[in-house]
Amino acid sequence: MRWRYVLRSIGALISCLGLTLILPIAFALARQEDSVSALLKALLLSLGLGMALFVVFRSEKVQVVTHREGMAIVALGWIGACLVGALPFHFAGVFDSFADSVFESVSGFTTTGASVFRDVEKVPQGILLWRSLTHWLGGMGIIVFSLAILPFLGVGGMQLYRAEVPGPVADKLKPRIRDTAIILWKVYFIFSVIETILLMLGGMDLFDSLCHTFGTMATGGFSTKNASVGHYGSAYIDVVITVFMLISGMNFALHYLALTGKPSALWRDPELRFFVYVVMIFILISTGSNYGSVYDSLVDSLRYSAFQVVSIITTTGYATADYEKWPPLPQAILLFCMFLGGCAGSTGGGMKCMRIMVLLKHVHVELMHLIHPRSVKHLKLGGRLVSEEIARSIWGFFILYLGLFIVSAFLLAGMGVDVVTSFSAVAATIGNVGPGLGEVGPVDNYAHLPDLAKLLLSLCMLLGRLEIYTVIVLFVPEFWRK
Repeated sequence: MRWRYVLRSIGALISCLGLTLILPIAFALARQEDSVSALLKALLLSLGLGMALFVVFRSEKVQVVTHREGMAIVALGWIGACLVGALPFHFAGVFDSFADSVFESVSGFTTTGASVFRDVEKVPQGILLWRSLTHWLGGMGIIVFSLAILPFLGVGGMQLYRAEVPGPVADKLKPRIRDTAIILWKVYFIFSVIETILLMLGGMDLFDSLCHTFGTMATGGFSTKNASVGHYGSAYIDVVITVFMLISGMNFALHYLALTGKPSALWRDPELRFFVYVVMIFILISTGSNYGSVYDSLVDSLRYSAFQVVSIITTTGYATADYEKWPPLPQAILLFCMFLGGCAGSTGGGMKCMRIMVLLKHVHVELMHLIHPRSVKHLKLGGRLVSEEIARSIWGFFILYLGLFIVSAFLLAGMGVDVVTSFSAVAATIGNVGPGLGEVGPVDNYAHLPDLAKLLLSLCMLLGRLEIYTVIVLFVPEFWRK
């Protein structure tokens, strides 16, 4: 492990992150807010720390980044980014403890959307813009962002890309990984601009439009209102955000193909078809269950059911209704959605639809072998053979995911948190969803939890965002040995 190169790269990442504070600083200056000094302190400290690491740990030019170095840069880089991201909250004094600042920062960068703000509408808008910007940066990935703008990280960058990009397979759209990163960010930016304009046409001001766009495109869910998107009571805004949550829950590589004249690539993708079918079925079941019992109007039942289902399955976490007042069936559907998640290559969290498809197909193949022992059945997805290596990796991920979920839930319960809240809070954080059930439901937050619980859930958020393996290897002794 060439630690000089690893620390140098992390220093570059932190410096780059510090520069993004310019946007909320400019906004706070325009509004003449007191948060300017806190944001400036955070900017200077992050730049100073980042440049110090970059200069002190100068190393020879690296031609190839090893797999272990790539994972170390990603995991430690994300941890460093989350700590730096907590500085504006800490310096602004919006929280009583640094643990709360770290929790909010981790929740932002991992696009979870779980908040410890008791009254978000009283927070300075410069701080709220930074809070939502962490979503937007974390959504496409700090590492992918760095590959796009820092040429010296483009050498051997596939190791970083594979370690950071959500999903079981990282697809390169171009031969050079830096070109792939730039393409993904262009698509991400184009959709963000379109959604911002549409939200402004619906009556939101620029500030609210930007913050909700950042939360939607990153499938994060931080809102500037205590009642989330439900504050606006607008069917138009609900539809716009629902559509863009669906877009963000799909593979961005497919969006690129569609925008470059190959729209048929969308429906040819088996994972996308699976995702759309599941969403439609869950919306129909929830609508039928809520109609008459919660909503007197079928249109209202469809509107609120669709928004909540799409919000949870894409792991965005916005809310327009208190689904804890819904019947048990739609609540169970939403709980399952927390585990399922969006498509591989999307900004969503969860296990990802592709993994679930592979697991289901693998079960089907095994059943066929039991019925016809002499038959030869291969595991295929969309007509393509799934290698044993990928299948084994997915099973390992599935077992690790469930194992960490159970252990974390028991640890949380051991801290005095009730069972429903413990299990739903872990499901919501490791799946990067945000709101859960019980005391962390859509009209509640995580502020009442003890600091130790917040740190545990912060780890869950990082595990979920970085697909578990990238973080869990840091706890394996062999990873640190030469």
